Amino acid sequence: MADQVNTDLYVPDAGETPLLAIDSVSILKAAPVTRLSFRCRDSSIATAGTAFGVSLPQKPLAAETSATRIAFWLGPDEWMLIAPEADLESVTASMETALEGQANALVDVSHRQEAILVSGQKASWLLNTGVPLDLDLAAFPIGTVTRTLFHKSPIMLWRTGEDTYVVEAWVSFMDYVSGLLVQSAGELAAA
Repeated sequence: MADQVNTDLYVPDAGETPLLAIDSVSILKAAPVTRLSFRCRDSSIATAGTAFGVSLPQKPLAAETSATRIAFWLGPDEWMLIAPEADLESVTASMETALEGQANALVDVSHRQEAILVSGQKASWLLNTGVPLDLDLAAFPIGTVTRTLFHKSPIMLWRTGEDTYVVEAWVSFMDYVSGLLVQSAGELAAA
């Protein structure tokens, strides 16, 4: 098991102040990235991965990463592809060219979602105030990604280190998600 997922894509947004910063946990808005929802048939998986720049994972709960690309497995024929914000046109053109004539769906959802970075000794505790999954390291190891709920909001949760997570949510739900996390952290601050 890796100690940390190596990626430079999910970094704090330099223009934003922390949503939460206490000794045991912090919540930071992540800088914008390109997000592509991708679906294809089995016969196109290898070609799509080559065109994107990282293999598409074929195991549930898995992610494949490089310094500038992330591919999240979301379902048997569905992936979320992450790249630098400036790479949208080049990634789209590369994949469209490589997959010409093959059934697939590639949709830019960059403005639909945003991410926050939750880290610190109490990150798992804080997320478990609204996530109904066992976030113990043995049950949810580093590198695991899944769609789940935070209270009533759908999210994508990716564990990038022992005490670090990326939480993706639709823009219309992010204030709800981050607000409840900050509110729940009040218990930690009071302890």
